[in-house]
Amino acid sequence: MSETTFPVERDRLGPAAVAPEVPEAPLHRNPRLRALGWRLAPWVLPAVLLFFWTVGCERGWIAPQILPPPERVFDTFVELAKSGDLASNTLISLQRVLFGFGAGTLLGFVLGAALGLSRTFEAYVLPSFNALVQIPVLGWLPFLLLLVGVGEPLKYILIAHAALVPVTLSTLQGFRQTPASLNEVARVFEYNGWQRIFYLVLPAAVPTLATGVRLAFTKAWLALVVVELVASSEGLGYLIVYGRQLFQLDLVMASVVVVGAIGYVVNRSLDALEARLRRGQPSAFRG
Repeated sequence: MSETTFPVERDRLGPAAVAPEVPEAPLHRNPRLRALGWRLAPWVLPAVLLFFWTVGCERGWIAPQILPPPERVFDTFVELAKSGDLASNTLISLQRVLFGFGAGTLLGFVLGAALGLSRTFEAYVLPSFNALVQIPVLGWLPFLLLLVGVGEPLKYILIAHAALVPVTLSTLQGFRQTPASLNEVARVFEYNGWQRIFYLVLPAAVPTLATGVRLAFTKAWLALVVVELVASSEGLGYLIVYGRQLFQLDLVMASVVVVGAIGYVVNRSLDALEARLRRGQPSAFRG
């Protein structure tokens, strides 16, 4: 009986009297869950690798002589931290990379600005620059060893060289991509060369410069580790070489984890700074 009267009653009351069924939003459409998923996504692969690393060592699939278990690497890390060796070598590496990175960034900005502002200077210098930058960092090592020896200048020069290249190219690109509308504004207001650079060219080039600086630090950090692996008696790269020479792979792994963690933190910080600069940039400078 209810099956026959229900449609009649619904027709009598009208469609407005019947409350529509609201489907529940799927989980993947929930903005909070989606944001949480994006935050956790970068940690999925490291967690999986750590899981297989742990299980492989416990089951005997991985020989401890080849890859020590995670708990042994953690114990070595704690010992390095307590003894002060980790802090001292980390500070030495950071000092080297900051000095070389700063020098390379400054020189790269000057060279890139000169290339971007002068077509004549670009015609004479850029082809030779593009040829020289194809030589890897280690390719310059024998030549620089003869010139400056194995001291700190060698490390500073190689790190500065690694940072110089991306900053120079990004500065050149940033100076050349000024929107045509801003050039028209400069002509209307009769800006001179310096006013055009500081009021129009530089603000428009900020996102490109920020990307170049972030890439430059990555290159400088990689060059630091390579240089310390080859010619150094201090630093995180030296700890890796020292552990390899003594066949202490737990020391090698602990040092590698520290190198990766520092590089990741600095890269994420520069990435956040770049995003903030892009958000704070006026729409007129976005092309």
